[in-house]
Amino acid sequence: MKFARLGEAGHEIPVVIVGERTYDLRAVTSDVDGAFLADDPVGRTRAALDAGALPELDGAASLRIGAPIARPSAVFCIGQNYAAHARESGSEPPAMPIVFLKTPNTVVGPNDAVTIPRGSEKTDWEVELGVVIGRRAAYLAAPEEADACIAGYVTANDVSERTFQLEVSGGQWSKGKIAHGFNPTGPWLVTPDEVDTSGLRLRSWVNGEPRQDSDTSDMIFDVRTIVHHLSQFATLEPGDLILTGTPQGVALGGRFPYLKPGDVVEVEVEGLGRQRQEFVAWEEQR
Repeated sequence: MKFARLGEAGHEIPVVIVGERTYDLRAVTSDVDGAFLADDPVGRTRAALDAGALPELDGAASLRIGAPIARPSAVFCIGQNYAAHARESGSEPPAMPIVFLKTPNTVVGPNDAVTIPRGSEKTDWEVELGVVIGRRAAYLAAPEEADACIAGYVTANDVSERTFQLEVSGGQWSKGKIAHGFNPTGPWLVTPDEVDTSGLRLRSWVNGEPRQDSDTSDMIFDVRTIVHHLSQFATLEPGDLILTGTPQGVALGGRFPYLKPGDVVEVEVEGLGRQRQEFVAWEEQR
């Protein structure tokens, strides 16, 4: 099942997409948020569809696509989780997951423009598999328990500013990860019954030219391991988002230039949809 949110920023309409049809979910929930995701979203939505209680959304194709989840309480990120990307970054593959945070206001629609931060010379792209939590998770006893805590999966772009991340970081990465809009998400939240995370292809392009092309089999820590590991340190809440790392092929590796105003980035995770963002210059808001 595919959930999405359509409409103007801050006024998105929750929908479910079935084949070529888009159904308004407001008879079931006011939003695709933690409360909805924790309360049998697939079962409730299927029952409403079977009962004919969900009307098709008129003009859905013309509406802006928002992030498929409402603003999460937390965005957890895993660094250097693909062996080839760790090597291109000049590091050995980590022995345990590297964890950093993005702020919730980084989560925006998959096709929204992204502002390059003031003074940035090293803004970079990172296609990632995103995991959305559907049940509170704390101190999971084993990785296998993670499955029951996952609401679904999304395409994400972990946009990064490398000078802020690595050169003026003070030893932490978050300065380069938390600019507003630095986490385009979606277009859909796809439920786990439709996703096999063991070999999903991830790709990215800049101005139509290929950049990343890998799959999740190169992940050092798989999804179950990541969720289990995080639950030992944080309480994961329904609606929270986890970014699981990016493959090789980013500007940080030295083969490609960093982004400049006017560049267009596209990222795609197999079965989870494709994004497109134009990168724009920062302008002072008056």
